[in-house]
Amino acid sequence: MKVISDRDFFVRDLDDDMPLNKLFDDSKDLYIEIGSGKGEFISQYPQKHLEHNFIGFELSEKRIINCLKKLNPENNPNVRLVRLAIDEKIALLFDEGSISGVFIQHPDPWPKRRHHRRRLFQAAFLDSLAKILKPKAKIQIATDHKDYALWIVDKFSNHKEFVSLQESPIQSDYNLEDHVVTWFEQEQRRQGFEPNFMLYERI
Repeated sequence: MKVISDRDFFVRDLDDDMPLNKLFDDSKDLYIEIGSGKGEFISQYPQKHLEHNFIGFELSEKRIINCLKKLNPENNPNVRLVRLAIDEKIALLFDEGSISGVFIQHPDPWPKRRHHRRRLFQAAFLDSLAKILKPKAKIQIATDHKDYALWIVDKFSNHKEFVSLQESPIQSDYNLEDHVVTWFEQEQRRQGFEPNFMLYERI
């Protein structure tokens, strides 16, 4: 695994023989963000939780650059960035039971019915998450697309390895400590769209 020298948190080359949870040379709990966007979460949240390690996944080169502008080795020693599209093959990237939590904020809803198969949340994706997550690991999700929120709830409801931690599976208010408001959430609220928050736990 080779890491570029001027940005120690950006993983340039992936080694198929080494699971990504081995990127850090310590035993801290590992959390992942799928879709780091402009980098608000992956730059701010880990600063408040230096006792944990974080890996952010983002496919867009432009967004990776935005993330890099917000990160620096002094404030973010516990962060690594990987340019990669995530799907059900995520189970191939990590050892089983190696992840302590997942953050997924505003994934592409693929609103057209013919594109629903492209949505991240599918049964196979949840199967993979169940493999890599530790028991009691939490999955925090946000989307401004109500139909996609209902889709996500349906997928989790039909999976035996997860349980919702909210009285109602979809909440419009997020009371979790240290919630980071991303640029996308701000923009959607400005346009009148309310985010839908979901919180699940690996049984």
